[in-house]
Parts: sequence; structure tokens; C-alpha cells
Amino acid sequence: MTDNSFSTVIGELDDLLEAEKKALLAGELEQVGRLLERKEALIDQLSVLEAGEIDQLELLNVKVKRNQVLLDQALQGIRSVAQRLAELRRVRNSLDTYDESGKRQTIDMNAESKVEKRA
Repeated sequence: MTDNSFSTVIGELDDLLEAEKKALLAGELEQVGRLLERKEALIDQLSVLEAGEIDQLELLNVKVKRNQVLLDQALQGIRSVAQRLAELRRVRNSLDTYDESGKRQTIDMNAESKVEKRA
């Protein structure tokens, strides 16, 4: 790879990592997914570099690690939301009560049960 194309790939990857950071911070996970294919292609291009050129990649490595932390935090947030939604569904479908000895009892609330009105 020539110096010119090496610099071009480094520049493109740097721009892509900045775009990925912005998308992660904005919560635009679909955009992150769209950037993934291009990022993989650029990294593949860099994998053929000679050892002397790899020193120039340290800044990109820092950005990749930063974005990985952001991505991990986004996934943790998604898991938290999913867990909270599951708890809300459980609360909507059941009622937990406690008897006089402190033992918990769950009463299932059947969504199909209806109050029957009689004349």
C-alpha cells in the first residue's frame, strides 16, 4: 500500500469513527449498523500494512476503544429498558401480595376476565 492510499484509508477510518461516535451519542443505532460494513472494509484494508506503518494507528485505536465503550453503554441501556418493560408487563398481569407471615403470594390477573353485568 502506498503512503497516499494509507493516509486516505486512515483518514476515512478516522472520519467513520467520528460519525460512529456521533451516532452512538445520539442513540442512532441503525446508523451505527450501517457504518459497520464500511468500517470492516477499511480495517481489512489496514490489515495488509507493514509493521512500520502500524505505529500511525494508535490514535485510531483510542477512538475504536472509546466507541466500544459507548456501544457497550448503549447496549446496557437497551437491556435496562427491556428489563423494565418486562417488569411492567409482569405487574400488569399479576398482583403480588403478602400474608400475615410475610410470605409472598402472586395472584394472576387474567386479561380475559370481565365483569359481568346482570340486569
